[in-house]
Formats: sequence, C-alpha cells, structure tokens
Amino acid sequence: MLDHITPVLLTYNEAPNIARTLSHLTWARDVIVVDSGSTDDTAAILARFSNVRVFSRPFDTFANQWRYAVTDTGIATPWILRLDADYQLADELVHELRQLDPDAPVSAYRIAFDYAVFSRRLRSSLYPANTILLRRGRFKVWDNGHTESWAVEGPVKTLRARVTHDDWKATDVWMSAQGRYMRRELEKLATRKSRLRDWLRLRPPLMPFAVFLYCLFGRGLILNGRAGLFYALQRMIAEAALSLMVLEARLRTKVESTRTNEGDARSKLRPTGSQKRAS
Repeated sequence: MLDHITPVLLTYNEAPNIARTLSHLTWARDVIVVDSGSTDDTAAILARFSNVRVFSRPFDTFANQWRYAVTDTGIATPWILRLDADYQLADELVHELRQLDPDAPVSAYRIAFDYAVFSRRLRSSLYPANTILLRRGRFKVWDNGHTESWAVEGPVKTLRARVTHDDWKATDVWMSAQGRYMRRELEKLATRKSRLRDWLRLRPPLMPFAVFLYCLFGRGLILNGRAGLFYALQRMIAEAALSLMVLEARLRTKVESTRTNEGDARSKLRPTGSQKRAS
C-alpha cells in the first residue's frame, strides 16, 4: 500500500514542525507540499528532503488550498494522505498502512489522534478523529469555519494506530492564528446556532470557562501537569477570543443602530423646502 500513497501537506511558517513530520515520511516516494509564502526557514528545511516536491500558492481558503494540492500538483498515486505540518506518524501507523490492500472496496480510512504539548503526550484532548487517508476521486472538500470539511463517497474504515498532533510553534504565533480562525468561526455562527456549543459561544463568557474546566477535570488533563494546563488555557484563550468578537459585533450593531436612529430623528427636525419658503 505504501507505494500507492502520496502524503500531501500545507505549510506556512512551519519551521518548528516540518522537519519532524517529514522525517516520518521517508517511506514515501513522493511528498507534495503546498506552501503559502513562508517567511521563516520552511523552504530551506523542505529542500533537505529529496522526496518532497514544493508548490507555492497564495492562501485564500483552506478548501481551495487543498483542492489545488490534490488536483493540480501531478499526484500519480490513487491514495493521498493529507497531513498538517505538525502531524507525527508513529511506526505503528506506517506498519498498519503497509498491510492495507490498495484495491480494497474502501474510499477512505478514519484515524484517531493523540495530542502532545512539546512532545508531552496528553491523556486526552478535544481533537477529533478524521479521514486523512483518502482515495482520489472519492471525496469533496469545502470551507467550514476556520478549517475545511471533507465528504467521502463510499465506505470508510477506521485504523487502529493513531497520529500525534504536536505543534511547537511559539505562543504568540499561535495566538495570531487563533484570531484569524475565530473570525471565521464567528461567520459560521451567523448561519448555524443549533448545537449546545453554539449556544454557549453566543453567550459570553460561558464558553471560555466551560471549556477550561471541561479540559482540566472532564478530560482529566489536570493529571498531565503543566502540559495539561497549557492545553486547557489554549482552548480557553481561543474561545475567549471568539467571545470578544461576539461582544464586539453586538456592541457595534448597537452603536450603528443608535447612530441611524439619531440621524433619522435629526432629518425629521430639519425644515423641508416648502417650510423654509413659508417662513
């Protein structure tokens, strides 16, 4: 199966992560990387790996970036392994991939994740399982909030081995990205309010405190010490950013409504042309 898989990654300033990720992909004959104009050492690191082909495309949306990556880069294999630059593939997963039948009547494989904070693996996380091994031509991708969603046409099976998410980027870089992500989440909230999470998010500051306590105690991350606290605070800060945006939108709407009403009131007080002539 490994000869029938092409790993595909998107990058933007991934110097802290990309070498670790690519070091677990030496089995692949061809690795596709679509970069969005990195300004750090990402390009130099990518050049060290002879099995990597790099393409550049200015970023607009994740869905468009992925569609370009899987359709316009000359992928020759029937399967793609879509990866984030901070995904680490364990030897157990590579071994399981090797045993798969590339011609099996399957359209995709779902894979669960472990979450690590600077290589300290957490007991659990909020990171969901996902279909990252897909047969070409059997899926569609579209934008969904701050990320993208994938719909698979046909049977999906689940693998036993797991991928580890381990992002080493600095906190200030992470916070900058969260601002962009939560802006997209706010746009999604405007069209979907049916879930409990959506209800909490639209009632600041419930969600930031709820997710912090849930991570620490509901998911048991307090037992992971500083790494667990780090993750819980990250999730709290991300939700706090969204809460601020929700409040900002409501405050701006109120201000604009007040200005409109005041403008209408002033216009009613102004004398019309006929009133001026009569005076």
